[in-house]
Amino acid sequence: MTRAPAFAGALGAAAVEQVRFVIITGLSGAGKSEAMHAFEDMGYFCVDNLPPALIPKFAELCAKSGGQVNQVALVIDIRGGQFFANLFDALAELEAVGFQYKILFLEASDEALVRRFKATRRRHPLSPEGGILEGIHEERRRLQELKGRAHHIVDTSHLTPRELKETIAHLLGQDGTDGIAVTILSFGFKHGVPIDADLVFDVRFLPNPYWVEDLAAADGCDPAVEEYVFKWPVTQRFMEKLFDLLDFLMPQYTRETKSHLLIGIGCTGGRHRSVAVARRLGEFLQSRGYRVAVQHRDLCH
Repeated sequence: MTRAPAFAGALGAAAVEQVRFVIITGLSGAGKSEAMHAFEDMGYFCVDNLPPALIPKFAELCAKSGGQVNQVALVIDIRGGQFFANLFDALAELEAVGFQYKILFLEASDEALVRRFKATRRRHPLSPEGGILEGIHEERRRLQELKGRAHHIVDTSHLTPRELKETIAHLLGQDGTDGIAVTILSFGFKHGVPIDADLVFDVRFLPNPYWVEDLAAADGCDPAVEEYVFKWPVTQRFMEKLFDLLDFLMPQYTRETKSHLLIGIGCTGGRHRSVAVARRLGEFLQSRGYRVAVQHRDLCH
C-alpha cells in the first residue's frame, strides 16, 4: 500500500482537486517540445525535464498557490537518467493525496525518429557514441511499461506541429473558442503602431471627442465620450461591419488553432475613439464566448 506523503494532511481537498497535471512523455524525437509549446498556448504552466522525485513537492506548491497554478504540464523523459526510474513512485504519491493527472505518451516510427535526429544533428540520449537506431530500440524497451499506463498515446510520425497541437486540444477537450485568447489593444498612432498586432483597425475617420470642449479632458471610458462616439451613423455602420468581419474571422483563426489574437484599435492619441471602440468590441467578442482582455496602451499619455 502506498503511504500518503507527509504534506497530504496540510492540503485541503478543494486545493488538491483544482490542480490538473499532464505528464508529457514518450520517445526522444517524438515531439515532446512541440507538445509543451501547445500546452503553454493553452494556458498551462509547463516545466521541462523535472526530476520525478520532485513532482510531489511541486504539486504541493501548486496546491498552495491559491488557484494561480492549476493546470500543469510536465515533460518527463529518459533524459532524467536514473531519476526517471522514480516516476511511478512519484505518481503513486500524487494519487495518494488525490491529485488528478493524465499521461500523454508520444511515439513515432523508427524511420521518422531517425530522420528527425539526422535533421537536427542531435545524438540519441541512449546512444552518445552514435547508433541512433540502437538508442531508439533501447528507449522503446525502457518505456514499454510507461506506455502501457498512458491515458493517451499519439503517433507523431506524420503529424505537423500544427496537427499535433490540434490533436492535443481535441484530447483535452479544449478545441473550439476556449482555445483562443483575444487581446484588444487601443493605441494612438502618434505613439506608434503595436508591432505585435495581428489586426489593426484605424478609427481616425470617426468624429473626434477631443474637439468637444467638455470631452477633451475625458477619455473613452467616460460614458459621455462613449455616447458621443457611438451616436454618429458612421460609427454605427462601422461597428456593424467590424462585428460582421470578426464573426467571419474568429472561427477561421480558431480552426487554424491560433492560440492568441491581438487586435489593435488606433486613433490619433489613443485616448478617446480607440478606447471606446476597443471596449465595445471586447463586449461583443465576450458575448460570442471568447476569452477577451481589453487594454489601453496610451490612455495615460
